[in-house]
Amino acid sequence: MLQVFAVTFPFFALVLMGYAAARRGLLALEAIPGLNGFVLYFALPAMLYRFGARTPIAQLLDARVFLVWLLVALVVVGFSVAISLNERIRWKDAAFGALVAAFPNTGFMGVPLLVALLGPEAAGPIIVTILVDMVVTSSLCIGLSQLDSVDEHGFAHAAQKALKGILVNPMPWAIGLGALASAFAFDLPGPIERTVGLLADAASPVALFTIGAVLARSDLRAAASAQPAAGLGDVLPIVLVKLLLHPLLVLLMGISARHLGVSIDRFALTVLVLIAALPSASNVSLLAERFGANNGRIARIILISTAAAFFTFSGAVALLH
Repeated sequence: MLQVFAVTFPFFALVLMGYAAARRGLLALEAIPGLNGFVLYFALPAMLYRFGARTPIAQLLDARVFLVWLLVALVVVGFSVAISLNERIRWKDAAFGALVAAFPNTGFMGVPLLVALLGPEAAGPIIVTILVDMVVTSSLCIGLSQLDSVDEHGFAHAAQKALKGILVNPMPWAIGLGALASAFAFDLPGPIERTVGLLADAASPVALFTIGAVLARSDLRAAASAQPAAGLGDVLPIVLVKLLLHPLLVLLMGISARHLGVSIDRFALTVLVLIAALPSASNVSLLAERFGANNGRIARIILISTAAAFFTFSGAVALLH
């Protein structure tokens, strides 16, 4: 277990540093969008392109990994909505709560952490899950969030916003270009390759520091918001779904698939379980804010899941090893 903590500690420590820097004013809140923009539009796409280009195309197009992850995501979304809906939490807040339950922080945290733990061959399953979560899970939850106002805006309005978000997100494009480079054995020219490498190498520390800063900003904004504060009864069930139920369902789904004759690779299944054990994606807070959901609840879920994941994720790694 100490060996696992030795690997995971620096990653979570960088998140804590970013959180503390923003909370104590060492990092101006106005600077956080700049950090986020650098990671989202430059560093992380470079990292994903590099992994995609170096990963065999068969791993990037693994339908078994895709289906296992997608089916579990649908179950988690449905279950989370079912346990969330009440007089205080309507469809909009329930849908975004379901999104933080099903959408792990794969891009900013999972890619560098799992590659450090398991090696670069973990990149294939990771990339598949990123595509499912960004294209299918996010779109589904955004659509569900509009059920409260279906007569005012409807699904078409939500679908347009979701599609626009997908099209302007550089990560799917970087993954697609990397997959093409892998399929055609294409190598970038030397100077461009080194430039992409420098950006990719910067992705991990800056992304982790940015996660903490974004969490701090969301926490501060939620505290200053006029929206009612979310009680632990509206937060902890979703945290438990994310950190415990989600990875357990992935494991059970993968084992069931193997018993049914679907030959999902054991290593790929291990990667999927550890991805599911990651904390909630921090960018869901930005989506919740954009669509007018109770961002205080979402930010609190993300914050608690990130803090608790240091122990639960490390425990999952120790058990699977």
